Amino acid sequence: MFIFGKSRKGTSAERPSSSGSSFVRHRALSVRSKNGGGGSTQTSPTHRKGFTFASLRGSIQPELSRKLYRVIKSSNNLVSAHENAGRERTNIATQLSEWGEQTGDDGVSDISDKVGVILSELGDVEDNYAHGLEDARGVLKTIRNTEKSVQPSRDSKAKIADEIQKIKVKEPQSTRLVILEQELIRAEAENLVAEAQLTNVTRQKLKEAYAAEFAAVIERAEKQIILAKHGRRLLTLLDDSPVTPGDARESYQEGSAARQILNDAEDDLRKWEPDLDFEPGAGPAGRVATPEREVENARPLPVDDGNYMTPAVAKSDAADAELRTGDNVHTTGVAA
Repeated sequence: MFIFGKSRKGTSAERPSSSGSSFVRHRALSVRSKNGGGGSTQTSPTHRKGFTFASLRGSIQPELSRKLYRVIKSSNNLVSAHENAGRERTNIATQLSEWGEQTGDDGVSDISDKVGVILSELGDVEDNYAHGLEDARGVLKTIRNTEKSVQPSRDSKAKIADEIQKIKVKEPQSTRLVILEQELIRAEAENLVAEAQLTNVTRQKLKEAYAAEFAAVIERAEKQIILAKHGRRLLTLLDDSPVTPGDARESYQEGSAARQILNDAEDDLRKWEPDLDFEPGAGPAGRVATPEREVENARPLPVDDGNYMTPAVAKSDAADAELRTGDNVHTTGVAA
C-alpha cells in the first residue's frame, strides 16, 4: 500500500528520495488491509546463530584494524535493530487500525486508522534512518581496509629491525648486516608512504562517515517531529468528553478534517530538505580533500626489480661512492 507517496516493501512503485525531490503523489488515507483479514504480518523471532566461520573473523583481523572491525560489527547490529523497529512500527500501525475498525465507534475507527497512517510513516522514517547508518558504516570500511593494507608494511619493518638486533648481538661483524640495513631503509620508506596514506584516508573518511550518520539523525528527528505534530492534531479531533449512561454521543463529523491533516503531513514531508551547510571534505583552512590530492601526497613506490633503490638508499650509496673516491685520491697523492 502507499503511504504519503512512499511505496511499501513488496510493491513495484518507485521509492522517493529522502529529500522528497522525486515525490510520487499516491495518497492512501488508510492502513487497513483490503483483503478483509484481521491478521497482520508478524516478524519472526530472532534466533541465536550457532558457531560459524564468520564468527572467527574478529579474532583473525590484523591488530591495526581489529578495533575498527568491532565498531563496524556493532554498527551492523545497530542497523538491524532500527530496521526491526521500523517493521514493528508498521505492524503496530496496522493492528491499531484494525482494532479501531472493530470497536463500532465511528470516531475511534477513523482516528485510529489515520493515526495508523502516521505511525506507518514513522516506521518508514526509521527504515530510512537504518539505510543512513548503513551508508556511514560502509565508509568506515574504507578505513578498515586501509589499516589492513598498512599492517604488513609495519610487520615487515619490525621483522627486519628485530633480525638486525639479533645479528648485532650474535655476529657483530656479519656481512648480512649491511644487506639487512639496506632492506630496513627500503621497508621504512615504503611504510612511510603507507602511513601517510592511512592518516589521509582516516581523517577524510572519519568525517565523511559521521557526517552521513549525523545527517541521517537530523533527517529522522525533523521528520519525526513533523509527523508527531500532525498526529497530535488528529487526536484533537476525537471528542473524549464523558457521556452519561443512556445519552447518545454526537455523531462523528471530522472525517474531512482528518484527511486534510494527512494531506498537510504529506506536504510538509515533501517540502523537507536536508541541511547542506556542512561540507565533510573541508579541512580547518577550508581546503577540500580529494582522492587526487591523496595520490599526489602518498604515491606508492614502484616494484623493486633488483635495480630500484629508494631515495634514502640511493643517497647512502652515493655517499659511500664519494667516500671511496676520496680515499683513492688521497692514496694516489701519497704514492706520488
